[in-house]
Amino acid sequence: MTVWTRPALWWRTAIVASGGLGLILSNSSLVYFTIESNVLTLGYFIGAVYWMVKRGTVDAPAPRLRGAVTLYLTITGLVAHILLEKGANPLPGLVSGPDMLQHWSSFLLHYTTPIMVMIDWLVLKPRNASRWRDLPLWLAFPLGYAVVTETRAILFPDFPLKYPYFFLDPGTEGYGWVAGQIAQLTVEFVVLGVLVIGLDRLGTKLARRRPEAVEEPAAQEPVGS
Repeated sequence: MTVWTRPALWWRTAIVASGGLGLILSNSSLVYFTIESNVLTLGYFIGAVYWMVKRGTVDAPAPRLRGAVTLYLTITGLVAHILLEKGANPLPGLVSGPDMLQHWSSFLLHYTTPIMVMIDWLVLKPRNASRWRDLPLWLAFPLGYAVVTETRAILFPDFPLKYPYFFLDPGTEGYGWVAGQIAQLTVEFVVLGVLVIGLDRLGTKLARRRPEAVEEPAAQEPVGS
């Protein structure tokens, strides 16, 4: 069986298609964490597909980076659904309304691609490659995004879309409120990171506990005449 016949290759190709189409349809810019996280994910999985074909393996490269993009896409999906959309059903906008293309882009970037990436993390190899010490490094990106956003708004007050998300805007509640929002999100991101690593470890342990295949009894030699 070659790598071309393995489901892992085509699943990761589908992730590339989902993320790429979502970015193509989007009219948003790189100031949004959604776009940045999906660009990182797209780049990683394009590299993964290339690596799998070149080396003839179902294992994705740089598995610890794979864990990072899994965390970032999980953050993207949950923040969008819970904080930005307030849990609203995303499906009606896909079939009606004046901004169907943007609804499709949002659905692909906030729902389809994150779910596919999480399934990839839970099901496909390699497994048990993440380490607890990776978590602070993974969190540097979302926290750095918040710091860069606030610093850029102070240094460049005329910058368009100074605050892409309401919880980063000090205009109404002040910087103390923003700091509280960032602190709360940091705790939640730590929990998500622990969950991502924990699921990787748990899945590996469950796989190891599967009963081994029963060996067929050796064929008996015919009784001599």
